[in-house]
Amino acid sequence: MGNLDSLVRNKDAGIAFSALLLFVGFSLSSESFLSAYNLFNISRIIAFSAFVALAQAVVLVAGGMNLSVGAIGGLATIATGYGIQVLGLPGWLAGSLALAIGCTAGLLNGLIITRLKINSFVTTLATLFVFTGLVHGFSEGYAYTEIPRGFTFLGRQKFLGLSNLFWVMALVLLVTHYMFRHTVFGRRLLATGGNLEAARLSGINTNRMLLSSHILSGGLAALAAVLWVSRMGSAQPATGKDWLITSFAVAIVGGTGLAGGSISALGLLMGAFIIVLIKNGLVLLEANVYYEQAFLGSIILLAVVVSRLRDMYDERLKR
Repeated sequence: MGNLDSLVRNKDAGIAFSALLLFVGFSLSSESFLSAYNLFNISRIIAFSAFVALAQAVVLVAGGMNLSVGAIGGLATIATGYGIQVLGLPGWLAGSLALAIGCTAGLLNGLIITRLKINSFVTTLATLFVFTGLVHGFSEGYAYTEIPRGFTFLGRQKFLGLSNLFWVMALVLLVTHYMFRHTVFGRRLLATGGNLEAARLSGINTNRMLLSSHILSGGLAALAAVLWVSRMGSAQPATGKDWLITSFAVAIVGGTGLAGGSISALGLLMGAFIIVLIKNGLVLLEANVYYEQAFLGSIILLAVVVSRLRDMYDERLKR
């Protein structure tokens, strides 16, 4: 009974078990699922999805949300393309410019939220439209296509059969795990999201934590955008339009608490694995792609229900 209790209460174990079931199921259902190209393709989509989800999760863990994740990604995408094609900057410098713009956008969100005391939903909903307007106004709807081949090394090459993006993502998630488990900054972020008032009374500068979470979110969204340009070989102004649902779906399925105070690097990886496997499996099984959004919505709802049932189970055990 003790082992069953541990399994039920361990979010990572449950998510990993679900991912394993999906992997085995699709492997048996489709002959092409385990092909080298499909595994390579899955690995880079998982990496990208995890980056987008992490950009959302670092705000969720502090008790907020960032609806402008995709719009910030769009800004960073255009900045990367403009820097390379128009300004003639080397790829690393153009990517650095994009990261700076992403962090600045996150800083703007954070300042509005902490200084003007406007909640994160309203603030980031407004900046979603502002940033999207800047993307289309600046680019005029045109893509930057003169991306040098060397810039696509991370997005299009592989190591040990898996995309280079996957290994970069693994490194970032390891850093994330260390930050939230072993640093003062990470623990203070968790405390801020867990109980804002208690964190404030314990001496934590909660406004600084909220501001930092949005700067981190903007930087991670920009990083995802730079890696997306590396994968596609072009900077498209439409980049980021579908990131919002991905950011919430992967983060929630991965066990990040909607109320804040909870995050797992392994959970984010497994959440991305589950979402990408389902999308990929639906294509391989020739399912009706028009129902994809319905599937994703159902998965998010299921994850929220399971999380709530787990909390209720914990509360009952404590009595």
